[in-house]
Amino acid sequence: MNCIDNPLDGKVALVTGAARRIGAEIVRQLHRAGMDILLHYRHSHAAAEQLQLDLTARRRDSVTLVQADLQDMRALDNLVHRAEAWKGRLDLLVNNASNFYATPLATAGEAEWEDLMGTNLKVPFFLSQAAAPLLRANRGCIVNLVDIHAERPLAKHPIYSIAKAGNAMLVKSLARELGPEIRVNGIAPGAILWPSEELPEKVKSEIVARTALKRAGTPEDIARTVLFLVQDAGYISGQIIAVDGGRSVQQ
Repeated sequence: MNCIDNPLDGKVALVTGAARRIGAEIVRQLHRAGMDILLHYRHSHAAAEQLQLDLTARRRDSVTLVQADLQDMRALDNLVHRAEAWKGRLDLLVNNASNFYATPLATAGEAEWEDLMGTNLKVPFFLSQAAAPLLRANRGCIVNLVDIHAERPLAKHPIYSIAKAGNAMLVKSLARELGPEIRVNGIAPGAILWPSEELPEKVKSEIVARTALKRAGTPEDIARTVLFLVQDAGYISGQIIAVDGGRSVQQ
């Protein structure tokens, strides 16, 4: 599939970590544009099932669910096989699934290293490898969710920041390895959704104050950027778009 030349109707997207938050909004945006969705989740079964019900009420057999722990390498091939068995094709992979939590240097351990490197770097690499033959057959796309902290390390989160820096290089490396048939790009969100653990309002205000636009973004901002990269960016590959309200141009 050359994403810019053809409508998205009937094309198939695999979105990881897609039951909640930004992943769910990406699913809604792509579904609205006509794509069928293989929706991956790990623990959020109820949310995944409800999202599937909502979307298939609008278009039958347009969303199928797959539960998997992506750090089990056997699951990666299974995801691709599920897409092929379901619709016979794969046109888009969105590597959205991610773990995020603090790992202060003084207390960080090997288990945290393996977990954060696994979800943010190892899984996107090997899932892209598994998906490449199907994507190549349809001239498809890969979009990685990176992070502005790939370039600006987040205090007390060194392992996460390192993993996302690797993810950013993964975007560029895969663009070279998989071109010309497959385009690979990334999105680096800024202040879009607050972490699951509640932040003090003062901290939120300080984060927003460091953006040029002086406001937080929304999951829709990320989802619309994914759609742009898939649908309207046929000559863009190996690039990472910061969707951060101008945070990356501030000190």
